[in-house]
Amino acid sequence: MPAILNYLIHLALAALLLAVFFKAYTWMTPFDEVLLIRQGNQAAALSLGGALIGFSITIGSALMHTADYREFFAWAFGAMVVQMLAYAIATSALKMSKDQIEANNTAFGGLLGAISISIGVINGACIS
Repeated sequence: MPAILNYLIHLALAALLLAVFFKAYTWMTPFDEVLLIRQGNQAAALSLGGALIGFSITIGSALMHTADYREFFAWAFGAMVVQMLAYAIATSALKMSKDQIEANNTAFGGLLGAISISIGVINGACIS
């Protein structure tokens, strides 16, 4: 396969996976991140931003450590499930995430974002 085609396939898959993650993540949270962010809610932005960065770290690792686009897709999709499970476990353990995010508690939003980034780094390292 020509290198440019390989690049374009990987780029398109990575963008698609990130979009699917965004949609699934915002669907599974008990609040509307996009609406809250449009209203200036920094806690929602920190939480969602951390989730996107965390998953992007995993995508980057999967891109670097897989042989072809099928293997990349499989690892990245599996990592997406892990990332979302980690969010579900963290918010369950911390309780009150909906109230804290909607109240614009930036400390709580930052904590959720940091947890997502941490899981993304660990998740990405496990792929290597």
